[in-house]
This record gives sequence, C-alpha cells and structure tokens, in this order.
Amino acid sequence: MVVLNLTGDSRSTYTSNAYLVLGNHNALADVNTLVDVGRDPLIIERIYEAPTGIGKHKVEQVVLTHSHYDHVEVLPLIREIFHPVVYAFSPSLKGVDHILKGGETLRLGDRMFEVIHTPGHSHDSICLYCEQERTLFAGDTPLMVQSVGGAYEEQYIHALEKLCRRDIKAIYFGHGDPLMKGCSKTLRNTLRNVRKSVESWNG
Repeated sequence: MVVLNLTGDSRSTYTSNAYLVLGNHNALADVNTLVDVGRDPLIIERIYEAPTGIGKHKVEQVVLTHSHYDHVEVLPLIREIFHPVVYAFSPSLKGVDHILKGGETLRLGDRMFEVIHTPGHSHDSICLYCEQERTLFAGDTPLMVQSVGGAYEEQYIHALEKLCRRDIKAIYFGHGDPLMKGCSKTLRNTLRNVRKSVESWNG
C-alpha cells in the first residue's frame, strides 16, 4: 500500500489532508482511492502527477471521513474530472453514491479497510482501519486527548474502545503529520482521559 498526502504542502488554502491510496504494484485489481478531497484545487495537478498505474483510472473511489467543508469542498471538481464512486456516512452530503453505516469493508489500493463509525468530532465521522497494514485513517476524530475535562458522548467512548482493541502502528490524521509510533498507547491514554472526564462531569 502506498499513501500520498496530496495537500501536505498546501499553503495558500486552508484544507484538510487528502490522501491518495494506491497499491504497491498498480495492479488492475487495486482501487485508487482518495481519503477526503480537501479544498485546494491544486490537488488535481497532484493527482495527474501521481503514479496511479497505466490503463487505470486516476481516482476510482473517494471515501470521505466526514462532511465538514475543509474535507469535501473540491468534491464536485473531483467528480467532474475523474468520475469516482463516492462513499460517506452523511446522507445529506451532495455527490455521494453510497451511504456508509459502519462495519463495511472497502478496498483501498491493494488492502481491505474496515469502516468504523466514530462520532465525536461530528455525528458522521468515520475511521478506516486496515488490519494487514495496522493503519488507521482517522479524519478529525479526536484521538489525542491529553488532559481531563469536558463532556463526551457515549457513542464516542464506545468508538474509542473499539479502536483500542485494534493493533495500530500508523495513524493518518485529517490535519497535520501522521503518528508512526506509540499509537496504541496514545489511544489508551485518550480513552483513560475521556473516561475520567465523564466521571468528573457526572460528579
């Protein structure tokens, strides 16, 4: 699996990360996938420059981690140029072909990913987890809660518990650099702080 952050060097436009996921060998069975599309139109140029394979569509599939504008704004342009199949949890987002519920399995590049519903940042947030690569695409789901305080919904806590049961060595966030070490420990610490916050909040 190859992961390219197409908006990592965007400076003039506030945008989420947009990851292009490819197979290692660009086989015909690989599904060239964008995880989020961001809002920087320069992503189009970077897609054309990417090594997506001869005789394959540059972008065959888009998976949106949630519907906030900084993650989805250039979706109409991506659809117009590349005609991908689009997946998202939100039923109200325009341009989505398949509504996710959580629990589905999708092929990204040459690997299979589990769709995990992770409400917390937004009601329609999802993470994508690959057991074989031990990799998680997290969107904006808050996974690095370093202090106690605030209120958290029960569904978010259940999602954190589910993530803590996964073996994760790499987390690709919606903003900023990926976390490439101590992922499981980070998640356990977050779950502990969130639980303590709820206990404190409930008195």
